[in-house]
Amino acid sequence: MFRRSWPWFSRLMSCLRPCASLPSGRLLCTAATKEGSAPDMAEGNPLLHVSNVRNRLREIVGASTNWSDHRRAMSERASLSSELARSQSDLPARRMKDSLLEVHLPLGSQPQLREKYLTFHNSVRFGRILEDLDSLAVLISYSHTCNPALKRSPLSIVTALVDKIGETRAQCQMSPGVALRDGPTPMSADMRQQVIYPDCDIKFTGHVTWVGKTSIEAKMHMTQYRNGAYSPVLDATFVMVARDPENKRAAFVNPLKPDGPEEEELFRQGEANKSRRVELSTSSLLKVAPTAEERNVVHALFLNTLDAKTVSFRGRVLPPDSVWMEDAKVKGLEICHPQERNIFNRIFGGFLMRKAYELAWANASAFGGCRPALVAVDDILFQKPVEIGSLLLLSSQVCYTQDNYIQVRVHSEVFEPLSRQHNTTNVFHFTFVSDRRVVDVVPRTYGEAMLYLDGKRHFNHTVAL
Repeated sequence: MFRRSWPWFSRLMSCLRPCASLPSGRLLCTAATKEGSAPDMAEGNPLLHVSNVRNRLREIVGASTNWSDHRRAMSERASLSSELARSQSDLPARRMKDSLLEVHLPLGSQPQLREKYLTFHNSVRFGRILEDLDSLAVLISYSHTCNPALKRSPLSIVTALVDKIGETRAQCQMSPGVALRDGPTPMSADMRQQVIYPDCDIKFTGHVTWVGKTSIEAKMHMTQYRNGAYSPVLDATFVMVARDPENKRAAFVNPLKPDGPEEEELFRQGEANKSRRVELSTSSLLKVAPTAEERNVVHALFLNTLDAKTVSFRGRVLPPDSVWMEDAKVKGLEICHPQERNIFNRIFGGFLMRKAYELAWANASAFGGCRPALVAVDDILFQKPVEIGSLLLLSSQVCYTQDNYIQVRVHSEVFEPLSRQHNTTNVFHFTFVSDRRVVDVVPRTYGEAMLYLDGKRHFNHTVAL
């Protein structure tokens, strides 16, 4: 639990005020109006609805909506191993437009859909958006690897990493060769400046932008229709990996052939993203010592907490307007039921992201005494799949603060009651912003200092002040 009991509770309740009293923010209440109904989402148009994405995925892999049938269908997938390519050169190259998808979420045109996406403040649940993005990234990857000669795909494509979800940047634009027929080209923007309206239609578009031997990078854009036009909301970059039908070993995917200078630039960005991820992995604080500059930061924090009266290494005092890091935690537990399974009979990655985000938001809200706005989602790592029936432990930690920014890290692990073992499954990083300056979070131990530095690194990567 969050340890600051009553001060925490009072701040949390103060921020849960009616949305009518809130200042303009990223998630805004609006009255139901036809202004949010896009012409291309009129009833009868043959569009791919966001609710049909997972149905399409079930058809691709031969999964069932019934729990017992689903398990049998998954066991039968082992026979598809013979249809896997022996090398990537055996597979035909694909173009970016081959994987281009457009998916619609008609919150304005079909009001009955809104309840699933609404918070109690009548704003949009961003955790639901994360679920939709995850499903779309998988479908985009299957579109890239589609073999019309096969009834079912032998590949098991799963999410390996969410590189970043945040501001719409010019360098992340769709290639003109695969641009959609309508909607504006994304322009430079920031999630802090965007509004997601609960009564306006949403459009997701995306395609593959980079391919390795067994991995795929998919970029997606989210736009929302209002006042006669689509406006950009966010960009998302997901990295997917292909496995064999039993999800035991890596499998080759179709190579990607860029067409034109714009697509070549997108591909180069994918290569750069891969190199950056490798560099970040090798410089992880779990593997190497902090830099000289970071060591100075940690020592300065230590000196700032020394008790001047005792002049002892053990005597520590909390500086003014500060909170010990150990007192800035919120934890949760989820029992993983079959309802939240993916097409491969494991827990849906989008569900994990939604739960982690909501826990992180609650922690940031309690810590800052506000309703924080999301700035970005950065570097979500899927280390191990979560099985049906698992006890999933989620722990959120405010690990870094600066001015009115709050950096939250969520660690998820599976607990095995019989063996009493804990296994890490995911690590999530979220950056929030408050409408006021927040107190400083201060590490007390060396391990907490490493968390502080890791949070500072993610903050610096996400936010350019």
